[in-house]
Amino acid sequence: MALRPLVAVFLLICSTLMAQSTFYLGFDRNDYPGDANLKTLHRTFSYAGYWLNNPPGEKKNTWSGHRAALESAGFGFLVLFNGRLYAELKSTEHAARLGKSDAEAATAAARREGFPARTIIFLDQEQGGRMLPGQKAYIYAWVDGVTAAGFRAGIYCSAIPSAEDGNIVTAEDIRAHAGSRRITYWAINDACPPAPGCVFPAHPPSLAQSGVSFAEVWQFAQSPRRKDVAAQCTNYSRDGNCYAPGTEKPEQLYIDVNTATSADPSHGR
Repeated sequence: MALRPLVAVFLLICSTLMAQSTFYLGFDRNDYPGDANLKTLHRTFSYAGYWLNNPPGEKKNTWSGHRAALESAGFGFLVLFNGRLYAELKSTEHAARLGKSDAEAATAAARREGFPARTIIFLDQEQGGRMLPGQKAYIYAWVDGVTAAGFRAGIYCSAIPSAEDGNIVTAEDIRAHAGSRRITYWAINDACPPAPGCVFPAHPPSLAQSGVSFAEVWQFAQSPRRKDVAAQCTNYSRDGNCYAPGTEKPEQLYIDVNTATSADPSHGR
């Protein structure tokens, strides 16, 4: 009889360890893939990136209005807001004002798209290395604004050491100066190794391999392959893109690939 509680404890520990070692594949891309492709994509991916404003370099946001279709197809979400480049920030005071107004725009868009309160919205921080004062003022003002509006704040940023800044890692730099702010980190490291390149394993890689131990999402493949970073990655297509399994020309979809601790990393269902 005394063994039963011990067995129960052992099974609980085992199940906890198994849960902690489970990771989920997801994709993101600038353009909405189309309703007709969702069934095929969901065979491989548990969640999809979802832009709230125009993605980098784009003049429109084709994701707007498609949340219900994605949720009906079984997808979780990585909710994204495209942030400002350093050249747009000017003074730290101006940067802070932009961060506040962009947080208002992000949360208004999230509500309009039907995302519930406490959904994690990731700020897309495209520039890496050590964050300058204006960048920090913008990021933290944005985080504070998103949090005050009843959502949770995340940030998409580099996990690759910057040689120009003494090997500083952007995610670590942002976290070190965040104070008591709670921020969820989506790390980008597409260098092989540690990235596996353009692959879709049944057991996705652990986030610990990203180089940022506290990350909850890791983007390990980008389209097109970044020649300066991912030169050692040999499993991309000939044109340098990473294509989703099961899609055929001319409808094959190039994507970025992620692994996460949840099938719904933004908790946006």
